[in-house]
Amino acid sequence: MEAAELNEFAAGADELARRDPALARAIAVVGPPNVRPPQDTYFAALCRSIIFQQLAGKAAAAIFGRFVSAVGPELTHLAVLAAAEADLRGAGLSAAKTASVRDLAAKVGDGTVPLDGIEELADDEIVARLVSVRGIGRWTAEMFLIFQLRRPDVWPVDDLAVRRGYAVMHGLDAWPKPKELERLGDAYRPWRSVAAWYCWRMTGVVLPAS
Repeated sequence: MEAAELNEFAAGADELARRDPALARAIAVVGPPNVRPPQDTYFAALCRSIIFQQLAGKAAAAIFGRFVSAVGPELTHLAVLAAAEADLRGAGLSAAKTASVRDLAAKVGDGTVPLDGIEELADDEIVARLVSVRGIGRWTAEMFLIFQLRRPDVWPVDDLAVRRGYAVMHGLDAWPKPKELERLGDAYRPWRSVAAWYCWRMTGVVLPAS
């Protein structure tokens, strides 16, 4: 993250720690928020999100690297449309993900999903545009908001790791359902992205007793 963004998210973590003792314990264990760097372009970020869906991190990263090499030297919508399907499949993309990145490229090209200036739109407007692309659902759009645009108040209630992490953080026997988690997340406004990041970190972590 850029220094200003780190400071903003860290300030959000400090505020949330004062509100929620359970989150404060998580922050003490994990440390300050350290969100991964954004991609160079919005288009690259969305391609990465599509490729990473339902794959383990290392495998997904390897496939994404081969995809970039196959499309190269620059990852643009025109380069994706010009790439042979056999090259994309050879990089490790499934048929469905090949169709998805091509649909993204086509919709960026014809203006259905214009990316220039998309950061000026509200969160819900961005989600509405992105979900028109094959293979991009609300979760993928929310990841774009958090990790690429650094939006501070995104709460991905359908994310299993967020649900699990919230349960671990608060010592719950069962993961909250999405509708319940939506309500519980109100306590974290306007820093729900920060809370979600700590929920992700909680999977596999044992917190000290309160």
